[in-house]
Amino acid sequence: MEWADPIYPLAIVLAGAVVCALAIDLIFGEPPQQVHPVVWMGKYLEVIGLKVSRVASLKPAPAVEFYLGMCGWFMGAAFSYVVAAGLTKALGQLSYLLHVVLLGAVLKTLLSWRMLRDEVYAVEQALTESIDAGRHRVSWLVSRDVNDLDEYDVRQAAISTLAENLNDSVVAPLFWFAVAGLPGAAVYRFANTADAMWGYLGERQGRDWTWAGKWAARADDVLSWLPARITAALLMLTVGDYRWHRLASNACLTPSPNSGWPMSAMALVQNIQLGKAGVYLLNPQGRLPNAADTNLAINKCKKVVELIILMGVCICLWSLRSL
Repeated sequence: MEWADPIYPLAIVLAGAVVCALAIDLIFGEPPQQVHPVVWMGKYLEVIGLKVSRVASLKPAPAVEFYLGMCGWFMGAAFSYVVAAGLTKALGQLSYLLHVVLLGAVLKTLLSWRMLRDEVYAVEQALTESIDAGRHRVSWLVSRDVNDLDEYDVRQAAISTLAENLNDSVVAPLFWFAVAGLPGAAVYRFANTADAMWGYLGERQGRDWTWAGKWAARADDVLSWLPARITAALLMLTVGDYRWHRLASNACLTPSPNSGWPMSAMALVQNIQLGKAGVYLLNPQGRLPNAADTNLAINKCKKVVELIILMGVCICLWSLRSL
């Protein structure tokens, strides 16, 4: 039987591409910035952001700012969808095996596990040098002011970011890939990048984003809603923890409707506190995280990634068996 034979089901293409994408990520990491689609999304958002937002000192125009922000978002999302759909069609003309591998290579650019793991590990390494080094390194991961953070605050910020971005950078792109193929993953990645750059209340870098970024923030909330809960469930399941009621009660403590779920799951499975001063505190009865907890958190996320790979392999094998 030829690999290009149309009898091979779509499930093998999707599952095989997921396995290839995660394998490429683990082996090679990120592609060069010049060809990285998320970098190009960021450049677009940076340029358009200056058009849709206002200088913080100027008088607000909520309706105009919201409309411009929404239009700017839709233009970027539509372009991401069209490019991804075109690539999908082009790859579909190739032999079956090449189709799966190259689709996985493109999908990899829309997710990132290895870089996330390495950046969080680098924060812990920096803390062994000094608190200032740890603050500086964690500032690469968070947008909050890090100048007053102590060792525990830095570690909590790093672990929280790890849990939250396990969803944003791995589970959610793969979820939307499973739902809508490469275009689904591309639109989600654009939406998540837009939220990171535009989704602020108030001033950021001299621009006011209260209304200009509102659509981007809400769109990301909608697209991340189910994946965030799946991520939390996967974290809990990998250690056989079934305290769903405690997960839900902690997750609702964060301002975001989604980020609290994977963060709460991480706090519960390690029995540690994760918080942001004056904003929220997850699992308050837990202990403060120590250096070993950072590595443990990375290992728990690694188990989730390994579980996704195992699921992809099983789907491929089952689909082949049923032919």
